[in-house]
Amino acid sequence: MSNMTEEAQKREISNRRHFSFRLNVFFFVTFFVFSILIIRLAYLQFVEGDNLKAREHQISSKTVPVPPIRGNIYDSTGNAIAYSVSTQSLYYTLDMKMKDKEAMELAKSLVEVFDKLGDKSVKPLTAQDVYEDMDLAGKVHYSYQPRRIKTGLTKEEISYFSEHRQQFAGIDVVEESIRQYSEDRISVQLVGYMKKLSGARDLAKYKDIDKDQTDKSLKYISEEDVGFDGLELMYQDELRGSNGIKEYPVNNQGEIIGPVKLTKPVKGENLFLTINRNVQLKTQQAITQHIQKIRTSSDKQERAPATTGYAVAMEVDTGKVVAMASMPDYDPSVWQGGISQKDLEAVQFYQYNGTIREVQPPYEKYEERKNHPSSMVYLGSTQKPLSVLIGLNEKLFTTSTIFNDPGYFEFGRAGHEVRIRNASNAVNGPLSAAKAIEKSSNAFMSAMVGNKLYMQYKGNAGLETWDSYLKQFGLGVTTGSGLQNESAGVLDYLKNVKSEGLQSVLIRASWGQQAKYTTLQLAQYAAMLANHGKRMKPQFVQEIQDVNGNVTQGFQPEVLNSIDMPDAYWKAIETGMGKVKVRGFDDVNYTFLRKTGTSQQDVGNRSKVENAVFIAYAPAENPKLAVAVVVPDGGYGGWGAAPIARQIFDAYDAEIGLYGKPRPSLYNGQASVDGTAVNGNPTTDE
Repeated sequence: MSNMTEEAQKREISNRRHFSFRLNVFFFVTFFVFSILIIRLAYLQFVEGDNLKAREHQISSKTVPVPPIRGNIYDSTGNAIAYSVSTQSLYYTLDMKMKDKEAMELAKSLVEVFDKLGDKSVKPLTAQDVYEDMDLAGKVHYSYQPRRIKTGLTKEEISYFSEHRQQFAGIDVVEESIRQYSEDRISVQLVGYMKKLSGARDLAKYKDIDKDQTDKSLKYISEEDVGFDGLELMYQDELRGSNGIKEYPVNNQGEIIGPVKLTKPVKGENLFLTINRNVQLKTQQAITQHIQKIRTSSDKQERAPATTGYAVAMEVDTGKVVAMASMPDYDPSVWQGGISQKDLEAVQFYQYNGTIREVQPPYEKYEERKNHPSSMVYLGSTQKPLSVLIGLNEKLFTTSTIFNDPGYFEFGRAGHEVRIRNASNAVNGPLSAAKAIEKSSNAFMSAMVGNKLYMQYKGNAGLETWDSYLKQFGLGVTTGSGLQNESAGVLDYLKNVKSEGLQSVLIRASWGQQAKYTTLQLAQYAAMLANHGKRMKPQFVQEIQDVNGNVTQGFQPEVLNSIDMPDAYWKAIETGMGKVKVRGFDDVNYTFLRKTGTSQQDVGNRSKVENAVFIAYAPAENPKLAVAVVVPDGGYGGWGAAPIARQIFDAYDAEIGLYGKPRPSLYNGQASVDGTAVNGNPTTDE
């Protein structure tokens, strides 16, 4: 027993010695580490201290991008159409837990401040206005997007909201650049509008806008406004400019500890359009007034239920678009500072450009809307000059060939004949190609163009030939304008072959009843007739200037494609177009060539709805300007559309000049005419 105790005592003594050794090693290592740390700290303080102090602000700095100032958009004479101004705005960030009652109370509180401290010259906001702008249901904004409540805050409002932030949950004052638009409403759908980048990411333009972008001055800011439609979108890169940078030196608690370093933003470039303000305003006015006239006319032949109208005026040799009107339009100020759900619903039928795409008529109820034609209609008889050119160029007939027009053309197998009649069942007798255009003969086009394409070509070759010619003249392809969502047209003749048969499709296509096109396509087509086969790219911008007025980009006429035909063919259609009867062009001070059209279509529960279509160019001997007018539901083209074109030509002659220089003295010495059309002897075959 004593031996076991002695052994245990030896082990205990040994363990104590080992523990003492390990403890000494631990203290030694600890001492060594602390010694190194003390030496390192001393080195940093006494040797590297000055360098580290110098680096402190650089390491602990915060950079904030300053949104760029967007460039302006001017008309061809330098009138501002869209421009940016700096302002202070009030934003609300959505609280997902906020109830309707709480939101209305907040809106009322804000309105009390606006009424007391806001600008008294501005239309006051109501609590309902503010509540709707808060967009609790997320109809206009994503949940994470701040909602703009008011722009143009006064100094007193800014001071009040800064001092009482705790009383207004989710409210922030933001300095920003706001887009302003001319009160004249100059071609508002062409100019387009803007949205927050965070709400524009679905557009292809912005999906990867910052991919691989390392330059902070070019990097987009999530809440900046960007072009969303029209020229604002098309020239986003040129208009945007580049960011400024605010750099704040801060300490480790995020407090600013030194002066702010500001790199100013660079203003974007300015666009000078081809649109002429006075010609554009006259075009808009002409459409609006003439629609009202034909809606209330006591003349049964003139009266029509039209509600919309579209027109494009394009220079023949340059492609410059001097007027583009999609009417009715709207006040673009609704986009200034963001748009409310109420305003968005109010402009839904007017915000898109009906001269380049399909736009529905402005009837709120679908049941009524479906009974009226959209902005894209069949060409009707404005197709016939091209049909004659195709027939001549394909040697289906000659300029001297005579066709006896009995008032109709009949085709189909025995017992199932289909009879194509002229308008008003007119019997025209012997017709040359030129005379067929003058008389607008459906029978001639059916027999000499459509049916011959069917009879003389194997299989679908006739249809393919037809399709090829139309596309060379810009019908069935986009115009090359570059505008977002431009339509290439609706080519019914391609899809109706199976249901209607090849012969029927070609015959009906020959007089303009098998494809729908945009007004811009019609203007390009008319210009191509005028310049004998050159398809010009539509130009909307004549030059781009930097902030100092230096031209950074100029634009030259661009021929997209051309087609060569003998002069005799062009002469034939010009002879016919020069004799087409038309309303509203008596006593004009220039020569002009034209073609009226009255296309028909079934819409909803209405059959044979008539759309007024008109193309023309002037002067006849050396064409300068081509004009296309479309008035859906407008009746005869010579009544419902031609008088509008007359006023456009007059305005252009006064402002720019059909013969090389402005001629305002011919129009009461004014820059643009008042436009009361002189009634001529209208044709009733269109």
